[in-house]
Amino acid sequence: MKNAIIPEKGQPLKIGETEIPKPGPGEILIRQKITGICYRDLLTQDGYFPRARFPITPGHEISGTIVELGEGVENFKVGDRIASLIYRPCGKCRYCKTGNENLCPNKQIYGENLPGSYAEYILVHQNSVVKVPDSVGDHEATIASCVTGMILHALQKVGKLREGETLLVTGSGGGVGMHAVQIGKILGARVIAETSSPEKMGEIRNLGADEVISYSDNFSRQIKNVTDGGVDVVLETTGIHTFSQSLRSLNTGGRMVVIGNLKPEPVPLPLGLIILKGNSISGSISSTREDLREALHLSSSGKYKAIWHTEEPLQNVNEAFQLIRQKGNRGRVFLRLGE
Repeated sequence: MKNAIIPEKGQPLKIGETEIPKPGPGEILIRQKITGICYRDLLTQDGYFPRARFPITPGHEISGTIVELGEGVENFKVGDRIASLIYRPCGKCRYCKTGNENLCPNKQIYGENLPGSYAEYILVHQNSVVKVPDSVGDHEATIASCVTGMILHALQKVGKLREGETLLVTGSGGGVGMHAVQIGKILGARVIAETSSPEKMGEIRNLGADEVISYSDNFSRQIKNVTDGGVDVVLETTGIHTFSQSLRSLNTGGRMVVIGNLKPEPVPLPLGLIILKGNSISGSISSTREDLREALHLSSSGKYKAIWHTEEPLQNVNEAFQLIRQKGNRGRVFLRLGE
């Protein structure tokens, strides 16, 4: 089968051939039609994840059809459509046993220390997957964990977003931010969207954003002008570029949830501001199988659709990476792997 690999840190991806893997105990072999490109894949290429061992097949946005089952796999059969978490949890630690497997300290991540999804066939583990309803499309299934489930986990479980509250989404023109605007509206929030891409503002409004503001060094002033003292929740998708202004955009008692860090560098943390306003800052990582099921249910309902810019053949992967680096995409970028 064809696959794409990152041969060394900082190097362009190469298209190659590799054997179709055989499933071991608890493993499931699936055939994929498409996979998504996450910004994390670009950071892997840049060498920001020390557990990545090159050469590596990147990618963790996974869905497909089961073609072979390993020994001991239960509740799945050949022909089932499934979607996977971005990681393989151990299934034994206290986090896994309480439904918080995203915090599993022993998890292995597809595209980092497990072969990833830039290949037509991939091995996943039964601890990672759930069945996909027939009414869910391939694009929605593929981003159900990394995008949809991740956002649901961050807003509902970590940020405790309630209907009627005001939500700020930073980086709203990106592949995560556009979906977060859509989900925030579905959850009943008033959504303010920040973007550094003015040409995308109309499209972001069409997704349901109540206000769209253009990035500036003091965009928190714009937030204060359109709210009663600030927002209740910030979904921080970018990191250092917007973090300080996002924090200053919070109302008293507001909560910031950090899910993105596009340029991994330290950020200033004004402790007095956090204390005096009773604000909280929380990190949110990935999604659980419960989140994955909810994401697929949301897609099945017809209320939510994947927002995607293009679907490129695997051999165009380097051009697709460059498109994302230049912020040229409106929504997710997918790779086509098979028919």
